[in-house]
Amino acid sequence: MKSFHNIAELLRLASERQLPVHEIVLTVESEQKQRSKEELIEEMRNNWHVMHDSVKTGLKEGICSVSGLTGGDAPKLYRHQLTGFLGQAAVSAAAFAVAASEVNASMGRIVACPTAGSCGILPAVLTEAYEQGCSEDDITMSLFTAAGIGMVIDENASIAGASGGCQAECGSAAGMAAAALAEIGGGTPEQIGHAAALAIKNLLGLACDPVAGLVEVPCVKRNGFVAVHAMLAADMALAGVKSVIPVDEVIEAMDRIGKAMPRDIKETAEGGLAATKTGRALQKQIYG
Repeated sequence: MKSFHNIAELLRLASERQLPVHEIVLTVESEQKQRSKEELIEEMRNNWHVMHDSVKTGLKEGICSVSGLTGGDAPKLYRHQLTGFLGQAAVSAAAFAVAASEVNASMGRIVACPTAGSCGILPAVLTEAYEQGCSEDDITMSLFTAAGIGMVIDENASIAGASGGCQAECGSAAGMAAAALAEIGGGTPEQIGHAAALAIKNLLGLACDPVAGLVEVPCVKRNGFVAVHAMLAADMALAGVKSVIPVDEVIEAMDRIGKAMPRDIKETAEGGLAATKTGRALQKQIYG
């Protein structure tokens, strides 16, 4: 099968062949890597298990990073899900994202999807879908759709905070998560594209400004916010809301914005929140 180099090509292949988006990604991966589809599916299922385990581990009490900057917020937020303003699904998904991110900060096992700094977003929205009754098979296959979106972003922009700011990490993860949810929700290829576009474009320009250079503050809680953001993007697309700017043009804009961003807000810990009075004090406290 012909490979794809942008989202439009991926969605067109799915529409022309009347196949789910995940099947196109899976077929291309199988042919390029010369591995069986069954082997790739099993590997992706294992990835899902690690994602889910990272969420469940992070919801336990006692998780704390070596620096002491983060830990313990996920169970607090999860207990708040029934009384929160946003409703159970949104608050629990945010808690799931914080949970996986706190596991990462405490040197636990996670799946970088697409990066460690954004590792909570995709597991969170898929765990919420799983809690709502989505099958493990559907979740596993939706991860191929998410991977397809990530592959295109990586080829045409960046998934690294050091080159594109946090829009490249959490923004990419949001697009991947929204696309996966849109597929799980029965969305058409077109709706999957709109979900990704809506998620990414509303995070354009997001700074990567980790305090003390650690993937903790503001990264952990940011994962929680972005998980809810991705869910809303998927719901908008499934409701028939369209992104005026096509997803590939959104990715092109992400690339231009990333290149235009100052160095001090691209993972250097020299600007943004890292350069605040408290941020500098915490850095001195940690490193001496």
